[in-house]
Amino acid sequence: MDVVAWITAASLAAWVWLLLCRGFFWRTDLRLPARSREEIDRWPDVCVVVPARDEAAVLPESLPSLLAQDYPGRAEVFLVDDGSSDGTGDLARVLAERHGGLPLTVGSPGEPPAGWTGKLWAVRHGIGLARAREPEFLLLTDADIAHQPDSLRTLVAAARAGGYDMVSLMARLRVASGWERLVVPAFVYFFAQLYPFRWIAGKRARTAAAAGGCVLLRDEAARRARVPDAIRHAVIDDVSLARAVKRSGGHIWLGLAERVDSVRPYPRLGDLWRMVSRSAYAQLRHNPVVLLGTVLGLALVYLVPPSALVAGVAAGSAPTALLGGVAWAVMAGTYMPMLRYYGQPLWLAPLLPFTAFLYLLMTVDSAVQHYRGRGAAWKGRTYARPRAAPEQR
Repeated sequence: MDVVAWITAASLAAWVWLLLCRGFFWRTDLRLPARSREEIDRWPDVCVVVPARDEAAVLPESLPSLLAQDYPGRAEVFLVDDGSSDGTGDLARVLAERHGGLPLTVGSPGEPPAGWTGKLWAVRHGIGLARAREPEFLLLTDADIAHQPDSLRTLVAAARAGGYDMVSLMARLRVASGWERLVVPAFVYFFAQLYPFRWIAGKRARTAAAAGGCVLLRDEAARRARVPDAIRHAVIDDVSLARAVKRSGGHIWLGLAERVDSVRPYPRLGDLWRMVSRSAYAQLRHNPVVLLGTVLGLALVYLVPPSALVAGVAAGSAPTALLGGVAWAVMAGTYMPMLRYYGQPLWLAPLLPFTAFLYLLMTVDSAVQHYRGRGAAWKGRTYARPRAAPEQR
C-alpha cells in the first residue's frame, strides 16, 4: 500500500471510532425526557429571562410564544434590552399589551463593564430582577427562539422527573434557503460530535455543554455555580454555563428540541459564515497549535475519503479507492439521521465533505479576524480573549 492508501486507512479507522466510540453522537433519538406520570402537586415558580439586542425583526414571532405558555404554576417573563437601537424594548411592551398572557417586565442594564460580554451582563440583570420573585427555576432563552405552548410545562416536568439541575434543548434552527439546508444540519451534527449528548447527562462524565437558546436552570444550581458572574467573559456562554453547573455538582441534560424553534433566518452564506466564525477560534481557546490540529483533523476525517476515492480511481489503486469509498459511506451514513431530523433529502449526505471544508475555512477566518482585532464581533461589539478581561472580586 502506498502513502495515500495508509492515510486513507487512518481516515477510515477514525470513522469507525467515531461511529462506535463517540457516544453514538450521530443518533437523533435523544429527546426531552418523558414527563413524570405522576401529577405534580405544586408546579414551581419559573422566571423567564430573555436577553435581547436589536431583535425587533424576530420578536413578533418569538415573544408572543413565551407570553402564551400554558403553565399551571406561576411564571413571569423578563426581557432585558441590551442597548438596542431598533426599539426592541418598546416593541416588547407593545406585544405584551396586544397578546396578553404571562406578565412581562422590560429592563435595561446599560453598557456592560469591562470583562463582561453584553449578553451575560443582560442575563445577570435579568436574573437579578427575577430573583425578587424567588423562583425555583430560571428559563434562559434567546430572543429569536419560539416555544410551543407546552414547552415550559414539559421542561419543568422533565427536570423534576429526572432530578436535573439544568435541562437544555438544541432549538431546531431555520432551514429554508439552499445555504441553510447545506450548512445548518451540519452545524448541529458537528456540535453533537464535539459534545456527545449521551455523555453530557452522565454525572461522572466530564463532557458538559448546553444550547444557549433554551436552558432551564434551577436557581439554587445557578447560585452554587456562581453564574453568570463566574463566566462573565465567555463568548461561548452556553458551554461555559454547562461546565460551571457541572463542576459545582449539578446534573445536566441536553437533547434535540421538538417544541422549540429558532426563527432567525440565515438566508445567505455570509450570514452563516459570520454565525460560525465569530466564535470558532474562541472554541479553540485562541491557540494556534489547536487550530493547526483542528485543520489537519478536519482534513483527515472529512476531506481525505472523497479525495482518496477519486485519486484511487484515477490512478488505478483499488485499495485507496475502496478505503476512501467505505470511509465516505460511513460518514454519509452517520449524517443521515440529522438530515431526517431536519426534514432534508438524504442525497445531501454525500455533500458533507464540502460543508466540512466550508467550516474549515470559517474556522481559519475566525483566527484571522481575531489577530486583526475583529474577533468575536457581534452586533457592534468585539470581545477580547478571556485572559485579557480584568478580574472582579
